[in-house]
Amino acid sequence: MNLWIAGAGGVGREALDTALAAGVPVAGFLDDRGQGGTVRGLPVRAPKELPPGAAYLIGIADPAVRARLSVLLDGLGGRAETLVHPRAIVAPETELGPGCLVMGGAYVSSSVRIGAHCQVHYNATVGHDTVLADLVTVYPGGNVSGSVHAERGATVGSNAVVLQGRRLGRYAFVGAAAVVTRDVPAAATVIGSPARPMAGRGA
Repeated sequence: MNLWIAGAGGVGREALDTALAAGVPVAGFLDDRGQGGTVRGLPVRAPKELPPGAAYLIGIADPAVRARLSVLLDGLGGRAETLVHPRAIVAPETELGPGCLVMGGAYVSSSVRIGAHCQVHYNATVGHDTVLADLVTVYPGGNVSGSVHAERGATVGSNAVVLQGRRLGRYAFVGAAAVVTRDVPAAATVIGSPARPMAGRGA
């Protein structure tokens, strides 16, 4: 398998680091910016130039962009691949959907269900029986407790904590270091401890 990484920015390069650690060969990057050049010695092509049937992983933090790119790349005949760093821990009875990225130092506990194109960044934790729907992102150091349900496109910021049994609505955003003690509505951005909605953002 020669993997193409969509996105040549920070997360894309971290995805490359994960692939190298896992022994997965990378063919290059897919990015409209910098196409025709190289990043870390690998060629950069436009996303529409993905070879038919090629394996890909989207290394972009924004879940809405991941959603658009996955539709494009699937339509070109691409095959979404999951990538797990060898220094990550994924416990038994856990399901990882296609296109997931799990970085080094991450811990995914028992009986977790993770949907397509999710990202669990380095040193993040996901507790037992949690469900992460498609396109969910857990940034570095984020702590998602057990039995949490994060709906499509939700994001947990760096060093944020989501307490047990809470629900994050579609495309909700939990700010860095926030502590979520109550359910977060769809499209809301919450900050602080305890986490509260920002004015004008799902309040």
